[in-house]
Amino acid sequence: MIDIDSVRKVYNEDVVAVGDVSLTIEEGDFVSVLGPSGCGKSTLLFMLGGFIEPTAGTITVNGAQVTAPDPSRGMVFQESVLFPWMTIKENITWGMKVLGVGEEEREREAEEYIEMIGLSGFEDAYPNSLSGGMKQRAAMARVLAVNPSVLLMDEPFGALDAQTREMMQHELLDIWSQTGQTCMFVTHSIDEALYLSDKIVVLSSRPSSVESIIDVSEHFERPRESDIRETEKFTELRQQLWGMIQEEVTV
Repeated sequence: MIDIDSVRKVYNEDVVAVGDVSLTIEEGDFVSVLGPSGCGKSTLLFMLGGFIEPTAGTITVNGAQVTAPDPSRGMVFQESVLFPWMTIKENITWGMKVLGVGEEEREREAEEYIEMIGLSGFEDAYPNSLSGGMKQRAAMARVLAVNPSVLLMDEPFGALDAQTREMMQHELLDIWSQTGQTCMFVTHSIDEALYLSDKIVVLSSRPSSVESIIDVSEHFERPRESDIRETEKFTELRQQLWGMIQEEVTV
């Protein structure tokens, strides 16, 4: 379980990036964070990852306070951040090697995740020879290979074309259904948040606080297919969320 308690982040004593955010995420939930540009979505995620220290408040994961990055919390960034001098397999096994996992187990895990993300046959390829979607799949596999209990994703599909983005969303749900990690996903896309999430957290404009929490799982069961986007309920929720965000932008 993730418990974010009255978290605040201030830069240079007067720039309030995150105002006062309190939030609980249950184990195994997929939670997306929406809000106006500049409201602190990514800052909140980076604090949860331990990359940024809160100015006030606490963040705990399964009862342990977050004070620094930790392998139990895996981060997928907007860019793939793969090591360009390593092959895809070497990238995927790198984290396990750092953690002291034996070579035989590293090889076995790498093969499993390469198959899971659909990159069989590209094990020995280098990142610069792959498409954007393939790079992001490899980046996800590298994070998943160290078996984190929490998966943090900062707009991982934002730079992809529409067709690849939708395909990656479907693949992410397939992977998440197999691994069962708690996931916090930052996005600007309302459709993406609705399709992926159990719950959607809407942040207010800066200084941010939790404006609303929408329980998507009340309306759409899992597993989900892309045709839920064509339903009346999906359209209704999209309009509701857009109205919330638009109101915050004009405040």
